[in-house]
Amino acid sequence: MGRTVALLAAAVVAVVSGCSGEGTPRPGDASADTPRERRTTSAPAGTPTSPPSPTSSPTEQPTEQPTEQPTEEPAEAVPEPRRSFVTVPAIGLRDFPVVRYRGSPDDAPGTALQNAGEMASPRGPSGGAGPGEVGNFIVTGHRLTGTAPLRYSPSLGRGDRILVRSGDTVFVYEVRRTRWTSFREPASLRAQRAEVPGRPGREATQPMITLSTCATLEDHANGNYWSDEFDNPEHRIDKIGVLVGTRPA
Repeated sequence: MGRTVALLAAAVVAVVSGCSGEGTPRPGDASADTPRERRTTSAPAGTPTSPPSPTSSPTEQPTEQPTEQPTEEPAEAVPEPRRSFVTVPAIGLRDFPVVRYRGSPDDAPGTALQNAGEMASPRGPSGGAGPGEVGNFIVTGHRLTGTAPLRYSPSLGRGDRILVRSGDTVFVYEVRRTRWTSFREPASLRAQRAEVPGRPGREATQPMITLSTCATLEDHANGNYWSDEFDNPEHRIDKIGVLVGTRPA
């Protein structure tokens, strides 16, 4: 009888120890979480939790679409001002205005601009490029009449500088050679306004300038008094230069 009571008491102690939840878990028991793990995974419903990291939930990240990313727009070309200004130190010319227009060298509009006291620079299919642009920047001016800005331009030699201020930039050209244009020869006129001055059909690879004025004195000295309907003599003296630098105006 006494032995039976002792066995029953031991059984009761064993049952109470196994249900307390604080006993040592047995290996392989899936429900044997540590107290810390249970507190982490068993938060009461409705309890606020810390926000997920940006990479923890793809659905909560901003969608990275190319159209939503800031893109660098290509720089827009600044429109060429109607007037540029030419300086040629070797002949004492300072900031002389040059007006662009649509046409060809020394045509009616170009001649009218020169008669009004400015120099002229044609654009369009029969004209040239703008200052600093790849191609042939053509500038024509009177030598003997009106303000005569190019009175001494035939004396320019290789290495002399022609500075063109357009907007906020100064383009520096260097004279490389001289050519003569005949207004009585269509091929010579095409060569004057070619992309590469004097070389029709060749594609331009650099900015160039043609500074052109009349050869009236030379023509008359040779007994040539021909002139066109705009009173241009047969020949023009063209100084051809290439762009060698730029600087802020």
